[in-house]
Amino acid sequence: MTCPPERQASTTIASTWDAALYDRRHAFVWEMASDLVVLLAPKHGERVLDLGCGTGHLTKRIAETGATVVGLDQSESMIAQAKQNYPDMTFVPGDARDFRFDQPFDAVFSNAVLHWVTPPEKAVQCVARALKQGGRLVLEMGGKGNIRALRAAIDASLDEVGASENKALKPWYNPSVAEYSGLLESHGLLVTQAALFSRPTPLEGGPAGIANWMRMFGSMLLANLPPATQAEVIARIEDRLRPSLWHENRWVADYVRLRVVAVKRSVPEGQTHPESQR
Repeated sequence: MTCPPERQASTTIASTWDAALYDRRHAFVWEMASDLVVLLAPKHGERVLDLGCGTGHLTKRIAETGATVVGLDQSESMIAQAKQNYPDMTFVPGDARDFRFDQPFDAVFSNAVLHWVTPPEKAVQCVARALKQGGRLVLEMGGKGNIRALRAAIDASLDEVGASENKALKPWYNPSVAEYSGLLESHGLLVTQAALFSRPTPLEGGPAGIANWMRMFGSMLLANLPPATQAEVIARIEDRLRPSLWHENRWVADYVRLRVVAVKRSVPEGQTHPESQR
């Protein structure tokens, strides 16, 4: 499948994911989202889409409630690992900005994914189309202010090694409550809960926590640099962040999360939301 130019950047990012590293060193991504599954409150027999399912751990938790769950992810590496982890479950490759299913869903669930997706309105259009009338969206993503200190250290370190142009490769979209709520509601999704909150997040790997994070989530910023320069950038980032993010022999990332619950608004019989038909 070929991608239009507007989707090439995220396609490239997805192709760099290391699913084995993700499972081995970044379990916090799904472990810290257990209460998001509680918020979703999946019911037996419901049809749920896990949008950006990664290696399938939260997809499995949702399925354990008796819901029928489909996991979708753009990364072939993630999908392959998810199928290996849970061979009896359904995982399919797909782009969050361009997917369709024959049957609508009672709920769409998404954790730590939508801050990677641009333009964001494309994903929202697909979600609105995928939901039944009255169906719900439950999501968590990086919000406004997310990894502010880490991003500043990355920028300064790239400048120092003569790779300032790499700063333009940062893919993260971190909206405010007002920005994302307005986007959802403009596509027929009524926001019923929304919160922006700080969640300092310990990174796995002890002293290697920042290096692991960069190789997993910042690899696109380093990919065109020689290995020695990559190592130098990471070392400079660590030096800058040590006074603020190194605590009790571990790195603690300055995460800010945006959590939203929205419901697809009902419309009179025989009518549809215009955005759901795009």
